[in-house]
Amino acid sequence: MLTLLLLRRGPDEVLLGRKKRGFGAGYFNGFGGKVEAGETVLEGAIREMEEESGLRLDPADVSLRGILDFEFDDNPQPWCVYVFHADGDALGGEPVETEEMAPVWTSVHALPFDQMWADDVHWYPLFLAGKLFTGRFAFTRTTTLVSFDLQAVTALPDVSLLG
Repeated sequence: MLTLLLLRRGPDEVLLGRKKRGFGAGYFNGFGGKVEAGETVLEGAIREMEEESGLRLDPADVSLRGILDFEFDDNPQPWCVYVFHADGDALGGEPVETEEMAPVWTSVHALPFDQMWADDVHWYPLFLAGKLFTGRFAFTRTTTLVSFDLQAVTALPDVSLLG
Protein backbone atom coordinates (compact mmCIF):
# COMPACT_ATOMS: atom_id res chain seq x y z
CA MET A 1 0.00 0.00 0.00
CA LEU A 2 1.14 3.49 -0.88
CA THR A 3 -0.06 6.95 0.09
CA LEU A 4 -0.31 10.34 -1.56
CA LEU A 5 -1.29 13.41 0.46
CA LEU A 6 -2.17 16.77 -1.08
CA LEU A 7 -2.71 20.00 0.82
CA ARG A 8 -5.10 22.66 -0.41
CA ARG A 9 -4.67 26.29 0.66
CA GLY A 10 -7.80 28.23 -0.05
CA PRO A 11 -9.67 27.43 -3.23
CA ASP A 12 -6.79 28.18 -5.59
CA GLU A 13 -3.60 26.53 -4.31
CA VAL A 14 -2.28 23.00 -3.85
CA LEU A 15 1.06 21.99 -2.36
CA LEU A 16 3.19 19.97 -4.75
CA GLY A 17 6.73 18.76 -4.32
CA ARG A 18 9.40 18.35 -6.98
CA LYS A 19 10.84 14.89 -6.39
CA LYS A 20 14.60 15.23 -6.03
CA ARG A 21 15.70 11.58 -6.00
CA GLY A 22 14.50 8.02 -6.48
CA PHE A 23 11.48 6.83 -8.44
CA GLY A 24 9.80 9.80 -10.15
CA ALA A 25 12.76 12.19 -9.73
CA GLY A 26 12.08 15.45 -11.54
CA TYR A 27 8.29 15.11 -11.44
CA PHE A 28 5.96 17.30 -9.39
CA ASN A 29 3.77 15.21 -7.12
CA GLY A 30 1.97 15.13 -3.81
CA PHE A 31 3.72 13.77 -0.72
CA GLY A 32 3.67 10.11 0.19
CA GLY A 33 5.17 6.69 -0.11
CA LYS A 34 5.05 3.22 1.37
CA VAL A 35 3.04 2.32 4.45
CA GLU A 36 5.37 0.77 7.02
CA ALA A 37 4.65 -2.36 9.03
CA GLY A 38 2.31 -1.62 11.92
CA GLU A 39 0.98 1.62 10.42
CA THR A 40 -2.48 2.34 9.11
CA VAL A 41 -2.69 3.93 5.68
CA LEU A 42 -3.60 7.25 7.34
CA GLU A 43 -0.61 7.07 9.71
CA GLY A 44 1.66 6.32 6.75
CA ALA A 45 0.35 9.33 4.83
CA ILE A 46 0.92 11.66 7.78
CA ARG A 47 4.42 10.29 8.44
CA GLU A 48 5.43 10.62 4.79
CA MET A 49 4.16 14.23 4.69
CA GLU A 50 6.25 15.10 7.74
CA GLU A 51 9.37 13.35 6.38
CA GLU A 52 9.08 14.99 2.95
CA SER A 53 7.91 18.51 3.91
CA GLY A 54 8.46 18.99 7.65
CA LEU A 55 4.71 19.46 8.15
CA ARG A 56 2.97 17.54 10.93
CA LEU A 57 -0.74 17.07 10.36
CA ASP A 58 -3.50 16.17 12.79
CA PRO A 59 -5.21 12.93 11.64
CA ALA A 60 -8.59 14.63 12.16
CA ASP A 61 -7.68 17.10 9.39
CA VAL A 62 -6.86 14.43 6.79
CA SER A 63 -9.48 12.68 4.66
CA LEU A 64 -9.35 9.97 2.02
CA ARG A 65 -10.39 11.20 -1.43
CA GLY A 66 -9.39 8.40 -3.77
CA ILE A 67 -7.93 4.96 -4.36
CA LEU A 68 -5.83 4.48 -7.48
CA ASP A 69 -4.36 1.25 -8.82
CA PHE A 70 -1.31 1.38 -11.07
CA GLU A 71 0.14 -1.30 -13.34
CA PHE A 72 3.56 -0.97 -14.98
CA ASP A 73 4.66 -3.39 -17.69
CA ASP A 74 8.25 -3.10 -16.44
CA ASN A 75 7.35 -3.69 -12.76
CA PRO A 76 5.49 -6.90 -11.87
CA GLN A 77 4.15 -5.49 -8.59
CA PRO A 78 0.96 -3.40 -9.03
CA TRP A 79 0.54 -0.36 -6.80
CA CYS A 80 -2.49 0.62 -4.75
CA VAL A 81 -2.28 4.31 -3.83
CA TYR A 82 -4.56 5.96 -1.26
CA VAL A 83 -5.00 9.66 -2.10
CA PHE A 84 -5.60 11.97 0.87
CA HIS A 85 -6.60 15.62 1.24
CA ALA A 86 -5.78 18.05 4.04
CA ASP A 87 -6.56 21.74 4.53
CA GLY A 88 -3.36 23.77 4.20
CA ASP A 89 -5.03 26.82 5.77
CA ALA A 90 -4.96 25.02 9.14
CA LEU A 91 -1.16 24.61 9.15
CA GLY A 92 0.95 26.25 11.82
CA GLY A 93 3.92 26.68 9.51
CA GLU A 94 5.28 26.44 6.00
CA PRO A 95 6.73 23.37 4.29
CA VAL A 96 10.51 23.03 4.07
CA GLU A 97 12.71 21.46 1.42
CA THR A 98 14.04 18.04 2.35
CA GLU A 99 16.51 15.65 0.76
CA GLU A 100 13.63 14.05 -1.15
CA MET A 101 11.21 16.87 -2.03
CA ALA A 102 11.21 20.60 -2.86
CA PRO A 103 7.71 21.88 -1.90
CA VAL A 104 5.97 24.64 -3.83
CA TRP A 105 2.47 26.10 -3.51
CA THR A 106 0.95 25.93 -7.00
CA SER A 107 -2.14 27.53 -8.53
CA VAL A 108 -4.79 24.92 -9.30
CA HIS A 109 -5.33 26.86 -12.54
CA ALA A 110 -1.72 26.37 -13.66
CA LEU A 111 -0.76 22.88 -12.54
CA PRO A 112 2.44 21.74 -14.29
CA PHE A 113 0.88 18.63 -15.85
CA ASP A 114 3.73 18.46 -18.37
CA GLN A 115 6.05 17.83 -15.39
CA MET A 116 3.72 15.45 -13.54
CA TRP A 117 2.74 11.78 -13.93
CA ALA A 118 0.55 11.23 -17.00
CA ASP A 119 -2.38 10.01 -14.87
CA ASP A 120 -2.59 13.23 -12.84
CA VAL A 121 -4.37 15.23 -15.54
CA HIS A 122 -7.24 12.73 -15.33
CA TRP A 123 -7.89 12.43 -11.58
CA TYR A 124 -6.80 15.87 -10.29
CA PRO A 125 -10.04 17.51 -11.51
CA LEU A 126 -12.06 15.10 -9.34
CA PHE A 127 -9.74 15.70 -6.37
CA LEU A 128 -9.88 19.48 -6.76
CA ALA A 129 -13.69 19.36 -7.03
CA GLY A 130 -13.84 17.58 -3.65
CA LYS A 131 -15.15 14.34 -5.14
CA LEU A 132 -14.33 10.79 -4.09
CA PHE A 133 -12.88 8.59 -6.83
CA THR A 134 -11.35 5.28 -7.79
CA GLY A 135 -9.27 4.44 -10.81
CA ARG A 136 -6.90 2.09 -12.57
CA PHE A 137 -4.00 3.28 -14.72
CA ALA A 138 -1.74 1.13 -16.91
CA PHE A 139 1.70 2.32 -17.97
CA THR A 140 4.31 1.01 -20.36
CA ARG A 141 8.03 1.78 -20.01
CA THR A 142 7.24 3.30 -16.58
CA THR A 143 5.97 6.68 -17.78
CA THR A 144 3.74 6.16 -20.83
CA LEU A 145 0.05 5.92 -19.93
CA VAL A 146 -1.63 3.36 -22.20
CA SER A 147 -5.07 2.96 -20.60
CA PHE A 148 -7.15 4.02 -17.64
CA ASP A 149 -10.53 3.68 -16.00
CA LEU A 150 -11.62 6.40 -13.57
CA GLN A 151 -14.90 7.11 -11.81
CA ALA A 152 -16.38 9.29 -9.12
CA VAL A 153 -17.83 7.23 -6.26
CA THR A 154 -20.08 7.95 -3.31
CA ALA A 155 -18.03 6.19 -0.61
CA LEU A 156 -14.56 4.85 0.15
CA PRO A 157 -13.36 2.43 2.88
CA ASP A 158 -12.69 3.59 6.42
CA VAL A 159 -8.91 4.23 6.45
CA SER A 160 -8.69 3.62 10.19
CA LEU A 161 -9.23 -0.05 9.35
CA LEU A 162 -6.60 -0.25 6.61
CA GLY A 163 -3.07 -1.06 7.57
